[in-house]
Amino acid sequence: MFPYIANTPQDEKDMLKAIGFNSIEEFFDDIPKELRLNRDLNLKPAMTEAEIKVHMEELGSKNRGKELVSFLGGGVYDRHIPSVINHVISRSEFYTAYTPYQPEISQGMLQAIFEYQTMITNLTGMDVSNASLYDGASAVAEAAFMAVDKTRNKEIIVPDNIHPNTLRVLKTYLRFKDLELVVVPTKEGTFSKAALEEKISKNTAGVLVQNPNFYGLVEDEIEEIVELTHKNKALLIMSVDPITLGVLKSPGEYGADIAVGDGQSLGNGLNFGGPYFGFMAATTKLIRKMPGRIVGQTKDKEGKRGFVLTLQTREQHIRREKATSNICTNQALNALAASVYMVALGKKGIAEVATQSAQKAHYLYNQILEKTSFKPIYDKPFFMEFGITSDTPVTKVKEALLKEGILGGIELRICGEQFKNGLLVAVTEKRTKKEMDQFVQVLEGLK
Repeated sequence: MFPYIANTPQDEKDMLKAIGFNSIEEFFDDIPKELRLNRDLNLKPAMTEAEIKVHMEELGSKNRGKELVSFLGGGVYDRHIPSVINHVISRSEFYTAYTPYQPEISQGMLQAIFEYQTMITNLTGMDVSNASLYDGASAVAEAAFMAVDKTRNKEIIVPDNIHPNTLRVLKTYLRFKDLELVVVPTKEGTFSKAALEEKISKNTAGVLVQNPNFYGLVEDEIEEIVELTHKNKALLIMSVDPITLGVLKSPGEYGADIAVGDGQSLGNGLNFGGPYFGFMAATTKLIRKMPGRIVGQTKDKEGKRGFVLTLQTREQHIRREKATSNICTNQALNALAASVYMVALGKKGIAEVATQSAQKAHYLYNQILEKTSFKPIYDKPFFMEFGITSDTPVTKVKEALLKEGILGGIELRICGEQFKNGLLVAVTEKRTKKEMDQFVQVLEGLK
């Protein structure tokens, strides 16, 4: 059998001859010999299709996934996915479709994106939504650019209780734009107006609030922070978990200018880390500052309803100096999954998912405090994630849980050594009383 790329030795000679070379060595002559590998790659012998299938299955069997009970969170959650979602997104017209560059033949995909945008605006309480972004972290960075572009200021303020990965992405984005990132220390896990007052200035373009924040806590001074931000003529960016909006106040109700977040919770599986999608919604006055695409509704010359790419803001579509972003595509298939999820559950369904998650999280939290030696990291209102700590090394805690088939949570050491034995535990609507009681039993056994 030929290798994957079926070029015979004669094919190679013919191609080299066509471009004026006699050998591969001559073709790469510009590369100094000391930089070349000068040996064959250390690869095992080629396999047949049947052999490679068996090999990949053997590798895949080493993964532990579906049989484990997950209490992991931190922005990615093990939620129930209605079967109708895979049924719809597996249809060939959706599954194989790329970005709709030719609107006249992409009406189905354009309508799906339009409906997605409508539901995201309803969920966030904002005026407009784009067609989606890569993920929640880059959506935050793009929102920061919007704030800078709108205000012409150079400073973004964030509290230190946002997701640490989001903070890293934001630092990377802003660094190469020569923009300043100001990280505000928080007390007792939440962001306060007093803390913001010490840092905000006339150079501030935007202020970010994550609600619930990375520690799972519900921010309690958002109205005051919004007021102070707008008083200083800056934009307020809210990063939110979309499921929580079934119960908590929306960014629009708080008066935020931009709402962003990761949409994984909306009908997208864990997928070993991706792909997911980011969502972004904003006020009408910011519509021309948004990155990516916006699909609009129109009528054709016969008066029939149709859909078009109303705004396309990347440099390939408009003059480079007017582009708002280099976002190259939207996560259309993942956003479609979210659309089907939101339609299937509706307002009451999403509120039910949020309520069950919160109630179950509080049950587990109370059981842990009552029956084990673990203590809360922050004794404040939380939604469905909470931090606990003890004198037992967190690695030992996670190992004990894993032995019982439980993914115990995220080590909070990533937020600083002050949390060296801290564990962030998330509870979704999928978790059962039996699973939570088993979690508690393992912690009890660590005494």
